[in-house]
Amino acid sequence: MSAIDRRSFMKLAAGAAVAGTSAGWFAQALAHDKIKPGPTDVFIVVDVQKCFIPGGSLAVNNGDEIVPLINTIAKKFQYVVMTQDWHTADHISFASQHEGKKPFEMIDVPYGKQVLWPDHCVQGTEGAEFAPGLDIPHAMLVIRKGYHRDVDSYSTFMEADKKTPTGLSGYLKQRGVKRCFLAGLATDFCVGWSAMDATTAGFQAAVIEDACRGINLGGTGLEAAWKEMGKKGVKRIQSGDLA
Repeated sequence: MSAIDRRSFMKLAAGAAVAGTSAGWFAQALAHDKIKPGPTDVFIVVDVQKCFIPGGSLAVNNGDEIVPLINTIAKKFQYVVMTQDWHTADHISFASQHEGKKPFEMIDVPYGKQVLWPDHCVQGTEGAEFAPGLDIPHAMLVIRKGYHRDVDSYSTFMEADKKTPTGLSGYLKQRGVKRCFLAGLATDFCVGWSAMDATTAGFQAAVIEDACRGINLGGTGLEAAWKEMGKKGVKRIQSGDLA
């Protein structure tokens, strides 16, 4: 980047920050080459559980690959929150609970459209445990979600009915958190929904792309998820963008 181009970029970044746009913090940080996590930032590690890695009942391709990177990223943050899918054995989102239905079919439920999944992350089972090698001893909170039988919960901020909060938003705000950085499984469901709900709750949000893996239903689900996140002001970054 030339000196003139860089000065122009810096002016735009500073202007966005003054205007208070959701893009301001991100552009300003990259103008200084790296984003340095501080005391108003949280790293949210989403659903890195045995059911979602190879060998699990709802395995995400190469889901285990992100574990070492997530461990490394977590060390950069004072605040870390981890999430767990924590379903009842008869959960509404399980295809096994709907006669004649198969995993990945779509049905209508009282709160809207619901993808049907293989049974996964049942409360207290081995599959619901964190993935082997995940090592974040300083995590300050574990949020369990999807534990109400009649409503799914991809997001770690709000259940799928968009009415029932998990309490995470209030917890973070009491600690002065302003920015949420997210990683985990899967990009196009629980990570993406969590990031979008973070912005709705008033936080700035960024998804660390190389520390996630996606399901990509139909071969287009991942691309569509990134577009939706972008519309909500969620930033797409790489682990190398963090100082």
